[in-house]
Amino acid sequence: MGKAARKKGPKAGRKPKVRDVFVARPFEGLAAEPELIALREFVPSATAALTLRDDPERKITLGTVLPMAAAALVRSDGEVFLGMQVQTRSSDISRDLGRSLRWALEAKPGTVLSVPDTTSEAVEGERLQDLLAADAELDVRLHEDFSWWLAEDTEPTGEVAMSLERANAAIMPTERLSPGAYWVLAGEKAHLRWVWSADENRLLQALARLSAAGTLTLGEGTRYAGSFRAHGLLVPVWDLDPEAHAREWIEPAKQLGSRLESALASLDGEPLNAAERRARDGLIGRQLTLR
Repeated sequence: MGKAARKKGPKAGRKPKVRDVFVARPFEGLAAEPELIALREFVPSATAALTLRDDPERKITLGTVLPMAAAALVRSDGEVFLGMQVQTRSSDISRDLGRSLRWALEAKPGTVLSVPDTTSEAVEGERLQDLLAADAELDVRLHEDFSWWLAEDTEPTGEVAMSLERANAAIMPTERLSPGAYWVLAGEKAHLRWVWSADENRLLQALARLSAAGTLTLGEGTRYAGSFRAHGLLVPVWDLDPEAHAREWIEPAKQLGSRLESALASLDGEPLNAAERRARDGLIGRQLTLR
């Protein structure tokens, strides 16, 4: 037998390496999936109460960003905070968050988890889907700054004060129009960013149907800007009039949402026609993939 044909077996005592498989849609199966993606990707300062599957009365607060971009913390009064926007991640964000949450549920008051555990071998029961009530929606509360980091009658000091100052300076005005739909004022431009839980291909077809019909806008002075992918879902984006207040877009967004829902429902019995297929091809070219 030649050298090229010989294969060495694994060395004694060495465990075979487990391949870390990327989870493209980490929040699938949770009713709050669109909100979780929005809080992870582009909402600057917001909080929401989480409902544990096995202990629904336990107070857990989900935050967009925690002090020093921590993964989780437990206040001196025992209240648990879980951070969505952190600096490190593994191939499964739901598992990262679930591990941070499990740490916080057992941690002592006044302790902080700086970074999520992204290296331990995966085990059953540690993803958000294993820990949260699957049908629970998120009641998102937006904040103008990050003062919610601090307990009442507490003044920031040291690194927390510096982190608070930097975070406040980076906030873009943001308003929630409906679940998963957020008005964002980015400098001199205003946008609607809308996370949809529909299948990406079907949503793209529905957008194309409205585009071909000339109804893929929120009215005069608005336009469909494109979309990006985030954690397995498509996030359409519209350019809006920056002079208009966020509240003025609630009703137009509601009407657009109804048109999109109708377009989605029509796809089963009415495939895209030639004009709609051309519109779809144009929309595909205006996508940006984000992980």
